[in-house]
Amino acid sequence: MRAARLSGVSCERLVALTYSPAGALGSPCPEFRLSSVDGNLYELRDFSTAPALMIMFICNHCPYVQAIESRLIALAQGYPRAAFVGICANDPSDHPEDSPERLLARWKKMNYGFPYLVDREQTVARAFGAVCTPDLYIYNSERVLRYRGRLDDSWRAPERVEKQELRTALEQILAGENPVAEQNPSMGCSIKWKQ
Repeated sequence: MRAARLSGVSCERLVALTYSPAGALGSPCPEFRLSSVDGNLYELRDFSTAPALMIMFICNHCPYVQAIESRLIALAQGYPRAAFVGICANDPSDHPEDSPERLLARWKKMNYGFPYLVDREQTVARAFGAVCTPDLYIYNSERVLRYRGRLDDSWRAPERVEKQELRTALEQILAGENPVAEQNPSMGCSIKWKQ
């Protein structure tokens, strides 16, 4: 297979595109208790004071995540009132880039600024119904799902972005409002489930 170049990132194998399903808006945030790449333990209640909680299923190897990674980091830096949490649920057997050690190295290199959790058993990803990387969720202060969708309307080319859908939704949630119910799905590589 020929290599694909996505937003300056070389991908040695072409990836199967997966779209996130419509979010079950109004559903509660699943409980979780996971170790972070730096060895700390986090659970849902650790973020209880934040007026918004963004859960991001991401990974190292996916070119779709790589293409928006800097934008996600900037978003987290721009909204310190909200809690941002990254989770990698991929089985690293066929994708060693997604091993905890490599996730830690990337987390440090890119200065994520938010916890990056490892879902080794993949139970948290299943509880959320996550299907791809990136799969993006925003919960309000009551930890009710209000947004599940894409970051913006141009994942590949940030200079072409016209609609920053996730940012708009986050601002609405922080203001105590609900985003529009019609939301565009996120898209990316499928989560690599254990066999």
